[in-house]
Amino acid sequence: MAIWWRTLEFSALALVTALSPGSYDRDMRRATAHQIYLSGWQALPGFLLACAVLGVVLIRIVVDTARDFGQSQYALELSVRVLVLELIPLLAALSVALRSGAAIVSEVALMHVQGAFDAMRTQGRDPLRHALAPRVFGAVVAVMVLAWTSSAIVLLLAYVSMYGFSPWGVAQYLRVTGQVFGAATVLGLVLKTLFFGMAVAAIPIGAALAIPRAVHKVPGAVMNGMVRLGIALVAIEVAFLAVTYA
Repeated sequence: MAIWWRTLEFSALALVTALSPGSYDRDMRRATAHQIYLSGWQALPGFLLACAVLGVVLIRIVVDTARDFGQSQYALELSVRVLVLELIPLLAALSVALRSGAAIVSEVALMHVQGAFDAMRTQGRDPLRHALAPRVFGAVVAVMVLAWTSSAIVLLLAYVSMYGFSPWGVAQYLRVTGQVFGAATVLGLVLKTLFFGMAVAAIPIGAALAIPRAVHKVPGAVMNGMVRLGIALVAIEVAFLAVTYA
C-alpha cells in the first residue's frame, strides 16, 4: 500500500512541476517535447486509423441492433457513450502505456541503479524537472491528444453513419450529443484522460524508483510497474463508470 501512496505523492509533485511555468528551462522543454513526440505524435496516425475502423464497425453494429429492436432513436446516444466516453479514452491510455510505459520504467530504473540522478544533482540539475516530470507531462498530453482527436473523428463518423452526408440531420445530431455531453460529463472525461495520462508514466516511474540499486532488479521493476499500471487503469475506468452511471 505504501508504494501506491508514494506514487500518488510523486504524481502530484510531478504535475505541479510540469504546470509551473517557472520550471521550464531549455533542458526541460526539450525533454517534454521529446516525450510528447515519442508517446503521442508518432502514434497518432495509426491510432486514429484504428479508432476510425473500430468506430465504424461498432456504430454499424449498434445502429443495426437498435433498429432490429425498434429502438433506433437511442442508437446515436449509445454509440457516442460507448465509444467517446468509455472505450476511446481507455484505448488511448493503453496505447501510450504499451508504447511508452515499459520504456519509461526501464529507462528510469537504469538511471536510478546507475546513479544518474545523483550525477544530475551534482551538476546542479533537478532530476524531477529534467528527467521525471517531462515524462509524466508528456504521457498526459499524449493520452489527451490521442483520446480527444480520435473522439472528434468518431463523432463525425457517427453522424455520417446515421444521416449520411446530408445536412438535414445536424439539428437532431446536436440535440442528442448535447444531451450526452453535459458539463459534468465533459469534466469527467477531462479528468479521466488526465488520470489515465498520469498513471501511464507515474506508476512505472514509482516502480522504478522503489527498487534497490542492482541491475538484476530492473526486469522485476518493469513487470511490477506494468502490472500496477494495468490495475490502476482498470480501477480508474471502474470508478468513473460507477460515478457516471450510479
